[in-house]
Amino acid sequence: MPKILEYFGIVFYFYSNDHLPIHVHVSYNEFETVFEIFFEEGKLKEVRLRDVPGIEALPAVQFKEARKVIEAYAEVIVNRWTDFFVLKKKVSIIKITKRL
Repeated sequence: MPKILEYFGIVFYFYSNDHLPIHVHVSYNEFETVFEIFFEEGKLKEVRLRDVPGIEALPAVQFKEARKVIEAYAEVIVNRWTDFFVLKKKVSIIKITKRL
């Protein structure tokens, strides 16, 4: 389970056996939400939510912060997805230490 981003206790990661569409799992304590990321012509087109069965979604404050991170780092997330799942490269975590 490669962790790709960390932002003030919110962790963004992939499962090692994940599937399309490109998405990132986001956890905060016992909460989790999945964000699907869609690009068109090299620009972020849409971010969709997917519930995780049996797990409560992120609380409102963390959800809002996670969404900001995804919008700011969408290209990084997609590049990391490609590196890990397509190119079979190891990916490292980026710790974001400044508020967005």
